[in-house]
Amino acid sequence: MPITIMGDKEFENVPSIKSKALRINLNENIYGTFAEIGAGQETVRNFFRAGAASGTIAKTMSAYDKDFSDAIYGIEDDKRYVTEARLKKMLSHEMRLMEERMDREKHPKKLFFSYANTVATIDFAKKYKGHGWVGIRYQVKPDEDYNEIILHLRFHENDARLQQNTLGILGVNLIYGAYYKYDNPKKLLRYLYDHIDKDQLEIDTINFSGPRFENVDNRLMSLQLVKNGMTEAVMFAPDGNNVLPARILYKKNVLALRGSFRPVTKVNMDIYKNALDLFLKENRVKEENTVSIFEITLSNLRSEGEIDEKDFMARAKLLCALGQTVMISNFQEYYKVVEYFSRYTKQRMGLAMGVNNLVDIFDEKYYRHLSGGILEAFGKLFFKDLKVYLYPLKDKHTGEITDSDNLKVHPRMKELYKFFKYNGKVVDIKDYDPTIMDIFSREVLQIISDGKNGWEDMLPESTAKMIKEQNLFGYQENKERKLAEEAKTQE
Repeated sequence: MPITIMGDKEFENVPSIKSKALRINLNENIYGTFAEIGAGQETVRNFFRAGAASGTIAKTMSAYDKDFSDAIYGIEDDKRYVTEARLKKMLSHEMRLMEERMDREKHPKKLFFSYANTVATIDFAKKYKGHGWVGIRYQVKPDEDYNEIILHLRFHENDARLQQNTLGILGVNLIYGAYYKYDNPKKLLRYLYDHIDKDQLEIDTINFSGPRFENVDNRLMSLQLVKNGMTEAVMFAPDGNNVLPARILYKKNVLALRGSFRPVTKVNMDIYKNALDLFLKENRVKEENTVSIFEITLSNLRSEGEIDEKDFMARAKLLCALGQTVMISNFQEYYKVVEYFSRYTKQRMGLAMGVNNLVDIFDEKYYRHLSGGILEAFGKLFFKDLKVYLYPLKDKHTGEITDSDNLKVHPRMKELYKFFKYNGKVVDIKDYDPTIMDIFSREVLQIISDGKNGWEDMLPESTAKMIKEQNLFGYQENKERKLAEEAKTQE
């Protein structure tokens, strides 16, 4: 039956799960193992049911007993089973056995694979809906090194059997995509949801590696997850790899800074460093248990229309080079960011922002979709142990400084603002650098776009150097265009 693939405007005929499994089974060269722990052998069942599975399935197993599982794959340092580390051990172990037991000379054309998942479905009390890790290690050519696709999922269905069925469909989609869509990772990503509604399943982390994906930047794949509605937020680490938000945030104190970072400026870093100093002085906030998140919203990425992936990658590279963990989200309102963090931690939270951002928070128009209006939003925003660290605003013309004492909110919001301010929820950043307060990202970007000089001093030294060396934001083309215009004028 024709259905719409997320992100595609046109309708496509999507092959059934049975036909996908059968196509794999009928490929005489694809051969591998299935290891599924925690939710039954749901993926391999689809291959058995499709028929002709004997040429595809070397082995299938499910080590449910923890002692058996530990005996096969070893014991994790954290004694947990539904982890990325566990999944990688499963893939490595099963592939090693495949290579040991299959004679390459006897089977020169075989394309080996190992598929694995380690999953926890919804608990009996239906308090925790469940999550899991799914992955495949595989070859596209017999003499080629292995490729790997690893993802993390969260279930949204309220029945274990439904979750098991969804997991099985996802597994088939992953194996099919790995072999037949590897040349287009963006499509492969969307096709993971063939015959699955995004309300059933959330994919919040995915990483591609290996020879077939050497040109894939996993940060761009992170962006696709949010852009396609597969998850609300993703994170990637300074090394450029996607990381599980739960692993970064779990039981941590969290300081977040939202911005366009187009590019990241000295002011951005001044806000961050001062806010972090204040945050670390709070009770029960220790540096070793604190994470800082630089957040970019999809609405910010779409500020110029459709998302420019090249522009996005420029921002991502610069933030990662500064050692920052980056979060891409579809949260427009700050209270949604706080709600998201609250899924994973009950510790202290801080939001670092400028005066204009705080004024926007007290604008009622952003909360008309809530039945409780701005009061409902503020209940969600400030009921946690949260503080706003406010960076002052300098008037370009008068030099006047605006901080929490003299900022102006709508008259109807004055008393509400006073309530939060005088209850210590808004903390002024006082140790700011007055010499850089006139720097704005959009103005820096405009100077770069115009091919002019002078923007370098507005950015961290390493950031300016990187923009030039890697030709970010079209630096080189803009510079050459400016020189050509000047030369033409002189003629």
